[in-house]
Amino acid sequence: MPDDQQQPSFENGLEKLEAIVQQLEDGELSLERSLDLFEQGVQLSQTCRKQLEAAETKVEIVMKKGGDLEAQPFELDDNNG
Repeated sequence: MPDDQQQPSFENGLEKLEAIVQQLEDGELSLERSLDLFEQGVQLSQTCRKQLEAAETKVEIVMKKGGDLEAQPFELDDNNG
C-alpha cells in the first residue's frame, strides 16, 4: 500500500483479506485480476502483521512494567518482512 493512503484498522484489514481470499478461492477470475488481488492480499497481510507486532510490543512493555500503564516509545523493525 502506498504511504499516502491511510492504513486500514487491523480488523478492517482482516476483513478485506478474507474477502480477497474468498474471491481467489472461487476461481472465477481472470489471471490478471487474480494477480492484482494476490498483490493486494500480500500488502494487507504485511500491514496486519506490522499492526499485530506493534500491539504485541505494547503488551510486552506493559508486562515488563509490572502492569502499570505507562506509555513507552518503541521502534518496529521494518526490515524483518
